[in-house]
Amino acid sequence: MDAEHSTGANDAASDAEDHSASNGASTPLGESTPPLGLSLASATVAVVVLLPLIWLVRLAFDVGVEEAVALSVRPQTVEVFANSAALVVAVTAASILVGVPLAYLTVRTDLPFRRFWTVAVSLPLVIPSYIGAFAFVTAFGPQGALQRLLEPLGVESLPRLYGFTGATLVLTLYTYPYVYITTRAALKSMDTTLVEAARTLRHTRREAFRRVTVPQIRPAVAAGSLLVALYTLSDFGTPAIMRFDAFTRVIFVEFNSFGRDLAALLSLQLVAVTLLILAAESRIRGDEQVYGGGRATDRVRLGRWKGPALGFCTGVSALALAVPSVVLGTWFVRGASDVGSETLAFDISYVLNSVGVAAATAAVAAIFAFPVAYVAAHHRGTVATLAERATYVGYAVPGVVIGLALVYLGTSYAQPIYQTLYLLVFAYVVRFLPQAVGSLRASFLRVDPKLPEAARTLGRTPGGAFRSVTLPLVAPGLFGGMALVFLTTMKELPATLFLAPTGFETLVTRVWSAYSQGYFGRAAVPALILLAVSGLSMLVIVSQEGYDVK
Repeated sequence: MDAEHSTGANDAASDAEDHSASNGASTPLGESTPPLGLSLASATVAVVVLLPLIWLVRLAFDVGVEEAVALSVRPQTVEVFANSAALVVAVTAASILVGVPLAYLTVRTDLPFRRFWTVAVSLPLVIPSYIGAFAFVTAFGPQGALQRLLEPLGVESLPRLYGFTGATLVLTLYTYPYVYITTRAALKSMDTTLVEAARTLRHTRREAFRRVTVPQIRPAVAAGSLLVALYTLSDFGTPAIMRFDAFTRVIFVEFNSFGRDLAALLSLQLVAVTLLILAAESRIRGDEQVYGGGRATDRVRLGRWKGPALGFCTGVSALALAVPSVVLGTWFVRGASDVGSETLAFDISYVLNSVGVAAATAAVAAIFAFPVAYVAAHHRGTVATLAERATYVGYAVPGVVIGLALVYLGTSYAQPIYQTLYLLVFAYVVRFLPQAVGSLRASFLRVDPKLPEAARTLGRTPGGAFRSVTLPLVAPGLFGGMALVFLTTMKELPATLFLAPTGFETLVTRVWSAYSQGYFGRAAVPALILLAVSGLSMLVIVSQEGYDVK
C-alpha cells in the first residue's frame, strides 16, 4: 500500500469511526461474535488435536480399576514418578541459576563483547539435547575421550556420568536458553530508573535487585521456567542415553516390551504431572501486569567481577557448544574407519526426508493455526478460549505419549494411514501447533482493526480486505511461526521413532541408529547437517522477531 493510499485509508477509517460513534453503535472487537465458519473451523481443530489423548484415556480405562491401581502403586512406578519429579525440579532450578545471571550480564552490565555473548549463550537452543548427551557420554564417560587422555597419568576410569547427574547436566545446558531469552526480553523493556530510585533510598544493589528487578522479571522467568520444565518432562533421548528411568524412557521400554497397559497408565500420569506444572506456573506468574517503556540508565560496572563474569559466560558456552562440536568433529574424522557399518552410511535421502516432512508439518500447522489464532485474537467467548487452549495440550504432552496414542489409534481405527507420512505429519502438528498459533495470534493483535475497516469503506469485500491489508501485516508472524515449527520438527525424536513409516529414515533416526549400534562415526554427518539446518531456522526466527543484540 503506497503512502497516498495509506493516508486515504486512515482518513476513511477515521470517518468510519466517527460515524459509528455518532450512532452509538461501536462495539469492542474483543466482545463481538465470531463468524460461524471461523468458530466451526476453530472447534474442529481443537477436537482433532485432542483425539490422541481422548483415545489414550479410553485405553487406560479399559485396563480395569483394580489392575490400574495395582500398576500405579507398585514400587517401580512410584520410583519413576519420583525420578521424573526430581529431574524436573533440578533442571528448572539450575536453568534459572544459569539463565537469569546470563540475561542480566548481557543486558544490564558493561560485560566485554556483549554482542558476542548474547548470541553465543543463545545457540545451545539449536542443539538437540540427545546430541548433547551423545557428546558428553563420549567425552566424559567412564571410558571416554577425557579418560584416554589422562590414561598415561594413571587414570584408569572416570566417575560415572550416567544417571540423574548426567541427565540434569545435559538438560540444563540445552534448556537454560528458554529462561535466558525470556528474562533478557523483560530486562530490556524494564524501566531501570526504578532501580536507581531504590538506590537513592539507600538500598544496596542487591536489595534493589530483589525489591525492584525481581518483581518486574518474575513473569518472564516463570514463562521460561515453564518451557524448561515441559521440555525436561517430555524429553526422551537424554534419559535414554543417560540410562535414567524417567517417564519417557520407561514408557518407550514398556511399549516395546508389550507392556502396553503400563505404558498407557504411565502416559496418563505424565499428562497429569504436566497439567500440575502448568497450574504451578500460572500461580507463580500471577495476574500482575508489567509495563515497560521507561528509559534505560547507565549499565552496571562489573569492576573486579568482570573476570568471573567472563569466565562464567565462557564456561557455559564451552560446555554447551565446544564439547559437542569437538566430539562431532572427531566422529566425522573417524567415520570412514567404521568398518562393518555400511548399512548406516549417509544418504542424501535422509536430508530430503527430514526437510520434506518438516516443511509439510510447518505448512499444515499454519493452515490449522489461522482460524484458531484469528478467533482468539479478535473475539472472546467459550469457543475462542477452549479452541486456543486445546491446541496447547499437544505441546504440553511429550512426543512419546503422542506417538503411543497414535499407534493405538492408527492400528485400531485408522489402519489405511497407519505407518504412513500422513499420520507422522499429524503427530508433529499435534505437538507443535501452539508455536504457530502463538506467533500468529500475537501478529493479529498488532494489526489495528481500523485498517481493514478502512479497506471495507473503500469497497473491498471482507476477504479482499483481509488479503490486501491483514495478511501482509501478519506475514512476519506467520513465517516466524512456521520456521519455529520447522525447527522443532527437524529435532523431534520420540514421535519419529514411534510413527515413521518402515524404511523412512530421517536425520534424527540415523543419528539414533548409528549411536545405538556403536558406530559413532556414522552419526557425525547427519548430526552436523541437522545442526546446520536448525541454525538456519533459528536465523529466520530471530530475523522475524527483531531480536537485537544491542
